[in-house]
Amino acid sequence: MIDQIVRSARPSDLPVLLEFEQGIILAERPYDHTLKPDPISYYDIGAMIGGEDAEVAVVEVDGRLVASGYAKKKRSRHYLKPEYHAFIGFLFVVPEFRGQGINQILLDHLFEWARSNDLPEIHLTVYPKNESAVRAYEKVGFKPYIVEMRMNLDETS
Repeated sequence: MIDQIVRSARPSDLPVLLEFEQGIILAERPYDHTLKPDPISYYDIGAMIGGEDAEVAVVEVDGRLVASGYAKKKRSRHYLKPEYHAFIGFLFVVPEFRGQGINQILLDHLFEWARSNDLPEIHLTVYPKNESAVRAYEKVGFKPYIVEMRMNLDETS
């Protein structure tokens, strides 16, 4: 078992976190042909670090950042309860550290942040064909809730 430290991200972590973001985009490209060509960015991680309504977390092993994720307070749809929930994203583990329980300690940290901010529910999005990610999220207790669908009117079948 390796010694892991989970902590809130600092502005000085941003260069590595931007590399992690590109790793996420690279992994998700096969699932979404509508992504623009590189370079693209999904998140404004710099703005979330230290933000009031978000927690960006990292996991360190021997002083090296090996994982990241965030939880962000979001308003639920006006007809749903609870009024607010936590949305989790930016989950990334460096490939050589996968399968060592790092994602779980990261998620536990984000879940605790949500609880301490009175957010009783967690949401996330995942490409349904990304079966390894779906399995990982189901393993920690997530369940499918709603399926978002789309149709491109410019494409022919």
